[in-house]
Amino acid sequence: MTVGEKQHVAGTETPPDVLDGPFSTRQLLRIDEALRLADRTTGLVFSVFVGGLDEPIREHAERLHRQLAEPDRSVLIAISPNQRQLEIVTGRYARKRVPDTYAKIAALSMVAAFGGGDLAGGIIQGLDQLSRYAGKG
Repeated sequence: MTVGEKQHVAGTETPPDVLDGPFSTRQLLRIDEALRLADRTTGLVFSVFVGGLDEPIREHAERLHRQLAEPDRSVLIAISPNQRQLEIVTGRYARKRVPDTYAKIAALSMVAAFGGGDLAGGIIQGLDQLSRYAGKG
């Protein structure tokens, strides 16, 4: 489960909030597969947050990152489409494998995809790049 995601309890009348988001079911499945693949191949923990980020944006993304189960081994991609903001936060161990320079390169390619209207594709591309930079774990 990613930061900000609510668990759906079976038998409740309200569908999970994630279904009201910017992604189709197919896109969600593709993002989920990209997350699993990145985790499996690197040994790191990748998470994606899509939603509003409070000012200052970086500090909010870092707070979200600290809430993850293994922040030292985690990489968080925090995206606020309405604010046109993207932050990639790496934990202490993850940063050794994905230095800021590589995170910035991945962010640039993600922003290019986002600019073309492909939010899901940009996330998937970014996860692929970040996991390739991190290498096998």
